[in-house]
Amino acid sequence: MARAALFDVDGTLVDTNHLHVVTWWEAFRQAGHDVTMHDIHRAIGLGSDDLIEHLLGKDRDKDEDETLSAAHTCLYGTYFERLPSLDGARGLLRELASRGWRIVLATSAGGPELKALRRAIDADDVIAGVASADDVSEGKPAPDPVHRALELAEAEAGDAVFVGDTVWDMKAAGAADVRAVALLTGGIARADLEEAGALAVYGDPAELLSQLDTSIFAQMERGE
Repeated sequence: MARAALFDVDGTLVDTNHLHVVTWWEAFRQAGHDVTMHDIHRAIGLGSDDLIEHLLGKDRDKDEDETLSAAHTCLYGTYFERLPSLDGARGLLRELASRGWRIVLATSAGGPELKALRRAIDADDVIAGVASADDVSEGKPAPDPVHRALELAEAEAGDAVFVGDTVWDMKAAGAADVRAVALLTGGIARADLEEAGALAVYGDPAELLSQLDTSIFAQMERGE
């Protein structure tokens, strides 16, 4: 079986979390909802439906969900041509691939958004597959995206590492029995990521790349 390096995308490989915060805030504002950016930030990483429910509650007018999601998509779409990859993201994927790791992305993005993210990463030559929002019935923190990524990688949970930047990423990895590594690039506190299951926390992809030989990836390569 292959070793699999599974990656979240938003906030992990591409610097987009705060763009999502602002565009969700504006979408809520346009619909007459007063939702703080702090609360939105803590919800980033959830799929659209789950994010709206998390912020507005189960008793909200669910008929409004589609309008809110469409507004966010429209607002966020204005950034598609200039989404910035995070420092070291491309190099990290390529180095892991050169060591025999099968790279699979696990993201709540789909359609044009996913295309824009992949363009920003610019590493399609080493990406073996993508588990997108279109492939699963439940998003993070449910394990479905991680399970789908494992299927695409043709790997077992014990042979995989999931790298993400949110509490939801860590919980999804844990629910799938996959080792979790966190990055601080999404703006979530180290303690929160560790509490949610992160075995190691790095500042950004570049730091993980620079410390790869002492990381969980290297430990697994040595059979530890």
